[in-house]
Amino acid sequence: MCDWAEEQLGRLASIEIGGTPAREVAEYWAREEDEGHPWVSIADLGPRIVFDTKERITNAGILNSNAKRVPKGTLMMSFKLTIGRVGIAGRDLYINEAIATIIPTDGRLDGRFLYYALPDTARSAITDTAVKGVTLNKQKLGGLLIRFPERLDEQQRIAEILSTVDEAIEHTEALIAKMQQIKAGLMHDLFTRGVTPDGQLRPPREEAPRLYKKSPLGWIPREWDTELLDNIALRGSGHTPSKNHPEYWNGEIKWISLADSWRLDRVHIVDTDHKITQAGIENSSAVVHPAGIVVLSRDAGVGKSAVTTCEMAVSQHFMCWRCGPRLNNYYLYYWLQYRKWEFENIATGSTIPTIGLRFFRHYRINIPLEVSEQEHIAATLLAADEKVFSLEDDVGKLRQLRAGLMHDLLTGRVPVSAADAAESKKIAANV
Repeated sequence: MCDWAEEQLGRLASIEIGGTPAREVAEYWAREEDEGHPWVSIADLGPRIVFDTKERITNAGILNSNAKRVPKGTLMMSFKLTIGRVGIAGRDLYINEAIATIIPTDGRLDGRFLYYALPDTARSAITDTAVKGVTLNKQKLGGLLIRFPERLDEQQRIAEILSTVDEAIEHTEALIAKMQQIKAGLMHDLFTRGVTPDGQLRPPREEAPRLYKKSPLGWIPREWDTELLDNIALRGSGHTPSKNHPEYWNGEIKWISLADSWRLDRVHIVDTDHKITQAGIENSSAVVHPAGIVVLSRDAGVGKSAVTTCEMAVSQHFMCWRCGPRLNNYYLYYWLQYRKWEFENIATGSTIPTIGLRFFRHYRINIPLEVSEQEHIAATLLAADEKVFSLEDDVGKLRQLRAGLMHDLLTGRVPVSAADAAESKKIAANV
């Protein structure tokens, strides 16, 4: 097993800090994306490799500030406000005064290893009683104690293992973003063109205007109609049993509340944070709704929706619909997802934006008259969602793997061999 050493960062690497051109001088800041030079703030740190920045500075801005040029491949870390956020320059760029560059200088420290080892060291420094309550500065950065394997090749193997997992995470997240774009386009096509009996999208209206008609919600296929939602689904709202009666709470009946907002927008809601008793139902206006209702948040988390998988009650912060024979509940769910912007725009209120009940009394949707077409549209979008959810689960597993490897490898608890890097690729590929 390789021995580990501990040394001050300033003895192992050079540290430089950037700057910000004067905000009031317009010519220091580039207006167009293709002008000027990328300028990194803390908000730009997050991706492992940093290529693009929210703001860019001009040559005049560089000459009249302490903004530092950062060569491609350089490690950057935030040390003010948000401590320990890191990134590697994917191109030559510039940094502000809340970010430092760290470049190993004496050959004892691998830069990629430092990318993984430095953040926790920096974050733990601000909880040290000697520096508690103050931000780090260049001097304190130089004084950080870095623990590392004395053999450079072991540092490199650790970095390779961790970067392999990071690359797998990045690749999977890119797939998720691509799938979400595909789903957004698919949703638009399905809700404006629908599908023919053989499951194919109708030609767009520009190519076949005879297949479409004007509706209150825009152009729709002739086989569709625009309906008041209240005419094709039974609408209900929720209620909260009195908190002054503990016997109403911690029961067996699942009760959807604002605490469950994080569970929504993933098609199904299976469980709830809070549960109420039968007494809570009987002594309030709460109603136990059957499985398969569509719920929609009308204030905090406005526009979020889901389909219930079992009997549930809902709080007054939600609307819910029990679909009739002319409306498929999953079609309604995806329609509400498609029109989520509408709910976000209509909500009013200075503290918590809310949609009033009056809005829902007049709410209309476009629907295919044939329920089989609704079912086909819903099934197509559900299949797209399931691909995204599967990829998101993969990212979660990879992040758990990364956390375990970080703990084992950066503490020296588990030694690494030359074969470990290759094995890590197999593991990441199979997650």
